[in-house]
Amino acid sequence: MKPVQIDIIEKCKRNDRQAQLQLYRQYCEGMYSVAQRFVKDSMEAEDIVQESFIKAFSKLNQFKAEVTFGAWLKRIVINKCLDSLKSKKNHTTELEEVHLKVVDSNTEDKWLVDDSVSIDEVKVCIDQLPHKYKIVVNLYLVEGYDHQEISEILSVSETASRTQLSRGKSKLKELLKPIHNGTRS
Repeated sequence: MKPVQIDIIEKCKRNDRQAQLQLYRQYCEGMYSVAQRFVKDSMEAEDIVQESFIKAFSKLNQFKAEVTFGAWLKRIVINKCLDSLKSKKNHTTELEEVHLKVVDSNTEDKWLVDDSVSIDEVKVCIDQLPHKYKIVVNLYLVEGYDHQEISEILSVSETASRTQLSRGKSKLKELLKPIHNGTRS
């Protein structure tokens, strides 16, 4: 981490409001974008960002600079988003490992989208995925987390993460197929 960043964080640990405001301004827009990708409601995304900063500032003594502050904060935001999504559902869909099959990791990253498909079209199709796939696809493809990180965030095994990603990608590929004469080709 840059010395300036470390200095700001040290000031924040001492409850320096100016330093906290500076850190907030530096990261709020990016964290809002992350929250928006998960919860879709702008007011809820704003609330999540605010709650995440409050939590981050209150737990700043736990920040060990093993990752960047932005990465640490992003994980807090994603966890808050997932908590919000879970609270909206009366029951959460558990990933049943009994029914999972291991995905060949050599083929996992060989996934390309046709050049004619826009980023916005991909995002729209991700939003159409079933909830259990959408979360893993978002964390992996959009947020850039690996399976170990996803398994920690979602409290599932890496195998479950890989399988949900594989199934999500399959469904996403189907949704992305160009529509010709009212049918998917």
